[in-house]
Amino acid sequence: MTTIAFIGLGNMGAGMAANLAKAGHDVLAFDLSPAALDRARGAGCRIAASAAEAVGEAETVITMLPAGAHVRQVWTESVIPAARQGALLIDCSTIDVDSARAVSAAAVAADKGLKAADAPVSGGIMAAEAGTLAFMVGCETEQVPAVEAILTPMARAVIHAGAAGAGQAAKICNNMLLGISMIGVCEAFALAEKLGLDPLRFFEIASKSSGQCWSLTSYSPWPGPVPSAPSNRGYEGGFLTSLMSKDLKLAQEAAAKAGATTPLGSEAQALYALFEALGYGQKDFSAVLQLMRGRLADL
Repeated sequence: MTTIAFIGLGNMGAGMAANLAKAGHDVLAFDLSPAALDRARGAGCRIAASAAEAVGEAETVITMLPAGAHVRQVWTESVIPAARQGALLIDCSTIDVDSARAVSAAAVAADKGLKAADAPVSGGIMAAEAGTLAFMVGCETEQVPAVEAILTPMARAVIHAGAAGAGQAAKICNNMLLGISMIGVCEAFALAEKLGLDPLRFFEIASKSSGQCWSLTSYSPWPGPVPSAPSNRGYEGGFLTSLMSKDLKLAQEAAAKAGATTPLGSEAQALYALFEALGYGQKDFSAVLQLMRGRLADL
């Protein structure tokens, strides 16, 4: 059993902390939301009065926070100062690469033998609750076994991407690809419908043809073909449009800094930002299909 401080119990963090407690770890949880703390207590976590209090008792610290600014603040003000000698610090937030590298460097510079990793996730809320997330890890190679041991109760896959910041780079690139591919699938469904082709028959054909991809066969935006997809639940309980918009913005910022050309990523970011601005930020990102169909009233 490992004592783990878990800071950030939002849509993703709540399920992750619960799975660590279920695996037998002593989880000290902290969040600014009293409701989130109540849920964590019900899931078997102990509740800390502050982030620093949780960190001070822990061998491992996990943060799951909204943005780079929050990670920088919490790590600088609470995590690094309060961390025990030799503690393992893992940030599972999706943030910019520069912030990931900055907090990792700050942890090393603290001269406390701290080990740091960025380990953003792929899979969404349902995977967080089921313990089937994919983690993309950025850390030194010798730290991988320790990181993997902590993440395994929450994961279906833990993949070492490279040194500090590589996990965030992998997450940004992966989600840019996901956002682009989902738009392509939605456009194809919308066109098939306009051309008089039964969408379910189109799914059957495309899923066995060269158009096959994860956004089609594992997460179909058209209700019916994939029972587990959010499209069958009114586009609820999946990967929020607001989060996809955020990730694509991070990708565009990274592309600008790196001098990379990402025209489809740019178009995808603009489309999801529009969809969010129209009031659909809390719907699963695959609901953009209804924008293309001109059926927003159905959402």
